[in-house]
Amino acid sequence: MNIALIGATGFVGSAVLNELLQRGHRVTVLARNPAKLPPPRRPDGGRCRRAGRAAQVAKAVAGHDAVVSAYNPGWTVPDIHDQFLKGTRAIIDGTKAAGVRRLLVVGGAGSLFVAPGVQLVDTPQFPAEWKQGALAAREALNWIRTENTLDWTFLSPPILLQPGEGTGQYRLGDDAPLMNGDQPGSISVADLAVAMADELETPRHVRKRFTVAN
Repeated sequence: MNIALIGATGFVGSAVLNELLQRGHRVTVLARNPAKLPPPRRPDGGRCRRAGRAAQVAKAVAGHDAVVSAYNPGWTVPDIHDQFLKGTRAIIDGTKAAGVRRLLVVGGAGSLFVAPGVQLVDTPQFPAEWKQGALAAREALNWIRTENTLDWTFLSPPILLQPGEGTGQYRLGDDAPLMNGDQPGSISVADLAVAMADELETPRHVRKRFTVAN
């Protein structure tokens, strides 16, 4: 497939890029700063484009089979909430303007329901340093859920997302975090990338949110 990937320089995005390339997909990387992408990870075909506004996204993703977004402005950005929503809106609007129907987004775990009507981000235990980004990711999910043009999928990581190699194995869930007994479920970033690539190749969650864990 011919894939446009947003956020390939980040923790999740770099793992997704590696997984897509290993499977033989052609990948166009969209990045605000393409220089941050190390040369060994540059996609076959060498296309690496800047993106920021909806018009830039539309121009860059036109003609692709799907757009995969692992966008995050950075957890240390002071205005991460506003930047996250601004970037997400550009991605949604740009993808639609380009006529690409398939959009897959790696979001956050904060919008998972830990009890009826209670999302993880609203619990007292949720880390303060991640809260603004998680609130923005929840709002982005709410935006995407109103889309009736895009064939979207939103992947929420489990509560614990860790570095490490992949096993190729994972469990599927929907709107609640997966658990290991009474402990939060976890997954390596490599296996999260496997789950995203699997969904891209064999769609099972079109216009749905899902989650995974080992």
